[in-house]
Amino acid sequence: MRTLLITGPGGSGRTTVAAATALGAAREGVKTLVLSADRTDTLGAALGVATGAVPVKAGPDLTAWRPDATAGFRDDLTAFQDRASTVLDLLGASRLDPEEVTPLPGAEELTLLRALRDAALAETHELLVVDLPSAPQALALLALPEELRRYLRRLLPPERQAARALRPVLGRLAGVPMPAEWLYETTARWDLELAAVEAVLADRGTAVRLVAEPGPAGADAVRDARLGLALRGLPVESLLANRVLPEESGGDWLAGLHTQQQKILGEWADAGTVAHLGRDPRGADDLAALAVPGVNPELIPVEWPVEDRTAADGVLVWHLPLPGALRDELDLVRRGDELVVTAGPFRRIVPLPSALRRCTVRGAALRDGELRVRFAPDPALWPRTR
Repeated sequence: MRTLLITGPGGSGRTTVAAATALGAAREGVKTLVLSADRTDTLGAALGVATGAVPVKAGPDLTAWRPDATAGFRDDLTAFQDRASTVLDLLGASRLDPEEVTPLPGAEELTLLRALRDAALAETHELLVVDLPSAPQALALLALPEELRRYLRRLLPPERQAARALRPVLGRLAGVPMPAEWLYETTARWDLELAAVEAVLADRGTAVRLVAEPGPAGADAVRDARLGLALRGLPVESLLANRVLPEESGGDWLAGLHTQQQKILGEWADAGTVAHLGRDPRGADDLAALAVPGVNPELIPVEWPVEDRTAADGVLVWHLPLPGALRDELDLVRRGDELVVTAGPFRRIVPLPSALRRCTVRGAALRDGELRVRFAPDPALWPRTR
């Protein structure tokens, strides 16, 4: 199954493009599911079919689903209160009734990640089209599974679970209650769920389709999005310039906007175009009239290879593609077996490949949109034998 994540600047028409992409694939006989996390039914408005918590048929081979964040959040909180009842009673806390629970900010995004995982594991569709939030929020959302798993491993390392039998004794010695079994069980379940989402995002069949209006703001947003996605190791399947005006646009201001669009399109040499219909697309006929390009079958994955140059230069070189990165906005910090990479507004903590863990950093250079980090083998870090 292929997964196509669709995002772009706010107001770029990404939901409409997601609906048109899914409809086009379904009309070619591809069993397609389109997902959205919007509280308002913008996806249903574009498809001409109301969508909600229950998947609905939007046409032959096309299913639309807008999972209910409120229900998911309510179920999770109820389950947590049940498991933590002893602690809550000790603290004198008052339990929340399901009827008074409203989702916190970010609940829609977490619900979307869970739905993405469930849809991928079900394997009932050939193509999964995901209408993500606007690009800045989407990039933070895509980073969430990896970062949460890292936090869980630091706060409750798996190796601590081996001391379950000693926990009551340690609690008496320390004079404070030790973490209960349910906490470790919950942590393990969360880690498993996050790992499943991570696996979907890291799959070689997963890519991102960027949607933006061709203009100065759109160009800046696309540049940032490409950089953030490259740092996450997510390939860009295509860039679509949306709401492109026709050649015969009348009026001085429309002619000026058309000229501005054409200038940006010249910079986006690899971009597909989606015409402006002169109205908000509604229903299958309007979506078909947009003539959104089909899913690109030639997907080039993002690779971070390690080049062995020890024979010639005595170093190993780690190649990290970071298109659009600026030298003054780059920062690298070695932290044990991890490398903290900051590129513009984005940061990622990545584990070092095994070949580099017993090396020291000798330097780095940014050339042609690629960061090249040099490592030298360090005998002081090699395993010692008795």
